[in-house]
Order: sequence, then C-alpha cells, then structure tokens
Amino acid sequence: MILVTGGTGLVGSHLLYNLISQNKNVRALYRRKHKIDLVKHVFSYYSENHEALFNSIEWVEGDLNDIPALEKAFDNVTNVYHAAAFVSFEPDKYYQLRKINIEGTANIVNLCVAHNIKKLCYVSSVAAVGHSQQPEHLITEETPWNKEEDHSVYAITKYGAEIEVWRGTQEGVDAVIVNPGIILGPGYWRSGGSGSLITQIYKGMPYYTKGVAGYVDIWDVVKLMTRLMDSDIINERFILVSENLSFRDFQAKVAQALNVEPAKKEATKLILQIGWRLDWLNHKLRGKRRKFSKQLANTVNSKRFFDNSKIKSALNFEFTPIDESITKVCDYYLNDVK
Repeated sequence: MILVTGGTGLVGSHLLYNLISQNKNVRALYRRKHKIDLVKHVFSYYSENHEALFNSIEWVEGDLNDIPALEKAFDNVTNVYHAAAFVSFEPDKYYQLRKINIEGTANIVNLCVAHNIKKLCYVSSVAAVGHSQQPEHLITEETPWNKEEDHSVYAITKYGAEIEVWRGTQEGVDAVIVNPGIILGPGYWRSGGSGSLITQIYKGMPYYTKGVAGYVDIWDVVKLMTRLMDSDIINERFILVSENLSFRDFQAKVAQALNVEPAKKEATKLILQIGWRLDWLNHKLRGKRRKFSKQLANTVNSKRFFDNSKIKSALNFEFTPIDESITKVCDYYLNDVK
C-alpha cells in the first residue's frame, strides 16, 4: 500500500492519477472533503474512465498533526509520498506554517520509522535551497543555506521540514527529497501557485518584474518522484526545474497562450518597496490579510538560476519544454472558464 499525503493538492492529485493508472494500491490523506472534488476534476482531464480510476483511491480524513488519523493511514503502508504542506508567505502565519510544515513532517517521519516504511519521498521546494550571492552562478543542491538571509516564512519552514526528513534517514528511513520550482499544472486556479498566477494574467496583470525563477511541468515532477521511489537512489535531494525564465517572459508567454494583453509596466524596486509597506500598513490598520510581504517583494525581483543537471544525470531524464507546458495548462484553463 502506498500512502500519499496532500492528495487534494496539485502535486498530490496528479501523483494519485499516475499511481492509480499503474494499478497501484493507494491511500490518500485529506483534510477538507470538498477539495476531493478537485481531484476528480483533475482526473477528468486525462481519462474518460476517470470516475472508476478516482473510486480506486482509499481516502483517510486527517491532518498532519492528528496522530490517531495518521496511525490509521499508515496501516499496511510500505511507501510514503509526503506532498502535504501549508503554502503562505504571510509573516503572521509563521507559527501555523511551523505547525504544519515542520511538526507535521516530523510526525510523518516518526511514523515512517515506527512502521518500517521502505522509502519516503518528500516534496520540498526550491525555496528551501540556498541562494547564490552571485546571480550569474547556478544554484545547485549543494548551494549552502544562509541562516542570516531574510528568508520568507514559507522557505524557513520547508527548510526545517527537510531537516526532519534528514533526521529520519539517520533513524533508518530511506528517503529522497525533490525541490521543484514553480510547478505548471491544471485544475487549481484559485489555490495559489501557478494556477492563481495564470488566473491573474487572464484577468489582467499590468505589472511585471525583472526577477528570474525556475519552472517545471507537473508531469515531470510526478514522473521523477515515482522514478526516484522505484530506483536504488536514497538519501539525496534533487532540484526539479526545466527552465529558468524571467517573470516578464513567463507572463508574456502565458498572456499569448491566453490571447490577452501582456504586462507592459515594470514594477521597479521602488514600487515593490512601497507596495509591501502599504500592504503591511493595510494589515495593521484594517486587519487585512498580508498579500505582499517584504520577502516576497525581494523574491519577485531576484534572479535565481537553478541547475537541473543532477536529476537529469541520475535518471537520464529530459524535461518538458516550458513553452509546451504553458500551452497545455492555458488550454485547460480556457476550457474550464468557458
């Protein structure tokens, strides 16, 4: 039996489809029942037989800090894909992020140890990888994490979660960690990530930034996760990035695929600095949720180039071109909004 946490998310839903299509026995952990419908919708993209495939999943209700539910979920499990996480860049959500991302991962690791799980795959993020001080230098899995850097609360907790996984490897659990860039995949148009960004571009996004980030196709992420789990590779981490693109180029490509106007104004460093301060003030005076933190402002203006050679070499893998990914995802989006 294979356990998937975060089964109702973008990675989890596509991973479930991949595993079920291979006739694997799969159990998935969910926290909110209404999100299960999103998984069924994702299945419908890829198969006319999606109802039968979807019904093959064994669902268990619970969250990462619900030990009795986790104990139930781990019954007769041999392999674990840990994709559940809380994604937020709001500074005031730090303790909630720690509770879910770090403590929740610690719970998963502890149960992997207790149940003699054969192998664990943890879905981390490039946010948990160190940043090069020289933009022209490629970031690798070995780029050191600088504790003194002003990291986002999300990055801090994903890095902390990785430490829990490494602890598990010292206690007898074989594990692999994947660090995807911005994942391009359909179905989650309002849940943050690339889906929300595509929605914003479709509705009209007037500004672009000069930042550079790494992008990867959802199916590349899922295929690499399953191949790593089926391989003899253990206790390694891998950056999963197909291409490094500027935010301006990415927005322009998405706008073209959606047949809408691309952003034409640059959000300069000054505009970004004013923006996050106004956002902070709005939060303090009116109690509004933070939408644009100082760390996020720095991220969208930073140029980070990721090296994908380790995973390409380890599994002889070629990534899907990002232009192809953008076209496919935008087609799904346009069909969904009709």
